[in-house]
Amino acid sequence: MSPAEDLARCDDPDGAIAAAQIERPLRAAGQPVARCALGLPTVISVPPLLDDGTPFPTRYWLTCPLANRRIGRLEGAGGVKAMEHALEEDPILSSRMQAAHLRYGAERDALIPIGAKHRPTGGVAGLVTGVKCLHAHYADHAAGNDNPIGGLVAPWVEPLICTTPCVKEIDGQMVRNPDWVEPR
Repeated sequence: MSPAEDLARCDDPDGAIAAAQIERPLRAAGQPVARCALGLPTVISVPPLLDDGTPFPTRYWLTCPLANRRIGRLEGAGGVKAMEHALEEDPILSSRMQAAHLRYGAERDALIPIGAKHRPTGGVAGLVTGVKCLHAHYADHAAGNDNPIGGLVAPWVEPLICTTPCVKEIDGQMVRNPDWVEPR
């Protein structure tokens, strides 16, 4: 049985919560690197090679439904394009983002086993430059890293202060909580 299959059985409470938050099984075991006010994972670290050996460029995965919802709205309103424009207009921001891509890729690459046949590439969201996914940039920022795009996204996302947990246990399995609503 793979680590991701173990998570579906709630052998790892954090993994089971993260799987319920994203409403699908995890493809590899991850470790929480950020938590919300209720103590639930908001960001998990993901290994560079998934359980099936697939290279995975995303080092930090955003699991929080509230953050995902808010960032989805921002992306839907043209947020990626706005952040790309900000990088084009601000050489200091662009330089900081380039450094974040390099740091991210180096951190992930250091975890790849020696002799691995396949390797993920790029920095945040697999990119070498620019912005592709605000979720990935915010997750990197929320994990405590210097990600200038994630930092710019944060005011639209935070605070993450739910009063009702986004997941709950039903019949021994963690599931999305039907009573959860987005706080105002």
